[in-house]
Formats: sequence, structure tokens, C-alpha cells
Amino acid sequence: MSICTGAFVLAAAGLLDGKRATTHWRHAAALAARYPDVHVEADVLYVDAGDVLTSAGSAAGIDLCLHLIRRDLGPRAANQVARRLVMPPHREGGQAQYIDEPVSKRSGSSLAPLVDAVRATLDEGWSIVRMARQTAMSARTFQRHFVSTMGMPPGEWLLTERLGRARTLLEETVYPWMKSRYRSVLELQPRCAIITAPGT
Repeated sequence: MSICTGAFVLAAAGLLDGKRATTHWRHAAALAARYPDVHVEADVLYVDAGDVLTSAGSAAGIDLCLHLIRRDLGPRAANQVARRLVMPPHREGGQAQYIDEPVSKRSGSSLAPLVDAVRATLDEGWSIVRMARQTAMSARTFQRHFVSTMGMPPGEWLLTERLGRARTLLEETVYPWMKSRYRSVLELQPRCAIITAPGT
């Protein structure tokens, strides 16, 4: 595992040949130029390539460590560590490393109330129009503001949140057969699978 420019060390050792990897965005071009056999992804927080993991800057390294804890020990352990560090419990590795414009400090511009409302009711139908209405913006303005603030379109963010909630529910379920089925499904992306209880 490497954090920030530590990816250069892994690449020099040949451990990243033919694999996806990332590093700090300021050094991504240099990494790609020096090691052309490495598939450098400059716009993500971290990359989990199975046996080798790489992250962007130092803060993204914490995200990668939380991801590793979540992967090996489950979401409950990762959430406990994140709470101790006063960090978000989980950020997907595919999120952008940075956004060009900072979050506006104007009153009413924050998306926090909307994010909290959506996360509390992920089972409801959250369309772009409904989310825009919640923030008192037009649909077009809302989408631009959401991307500049969150680093991804609202539809993609909503899907990520729902998949994260589903993953947490599956990982914390008391049914061992469901856990094993879930792990096998993870390796089949982007395919879909229907999970049925034994004997049904």
C-alpha cells in the first residue's frame, strides 16, 4: 500500500505494472510518463487493485486506510475508527481528488440539509427536480452547484449512497449465507445478481 508519492516506489519495484494506480494529482503525469506500464488514474482518491492499494494525497491516505479496515473488518470497525479520527466514515475511491471551486459561504448555499435529508430517506424517490426544490434552485442551477460542491453529478452521488447503504446492510446482516453470497456478487460487477435464501 502506498500514500501520495509512495506510488513511485511501488512502480519502481514493478509492483504496479499492468495495474490501476493513483498518486497526488500534481505528480500523476510524471508517474504515467516514467512508468508507462502503470494505468494511472489521476482523478480518484484511491485505487484498490486487490493486492496493491494506492492513494492520492495524505488525506486520501486516511480514506484508503478506512477502506482497508472496512474491507477486512467490516463497516462497524471502520465507522468506529472514523469517529475517533473525526472523519467521514466512508468516501468512495472514485471521488474526485479536488474541485476547482470551493463550497460557497453564502447563506443557504450549503447542500448539507439536502444531503442529510436524502441519506435519511434513501428508499424514497429523489429526482433532480425534488432535490432542486429542496434547495430552492432551478434544476439546471442545482446540478451545476451540486457537481462543483460534491465533485460528481447528483444522480451518481445518489446511486453511490444507496449502494453504500445496501453494502452496509448486507455486511452487517446476521445471516452467514447472505454474507458469502454478497462477497461473491462484489466480484461480478457490473453484472447483477439475485440473491435468494437457501431452500426458497
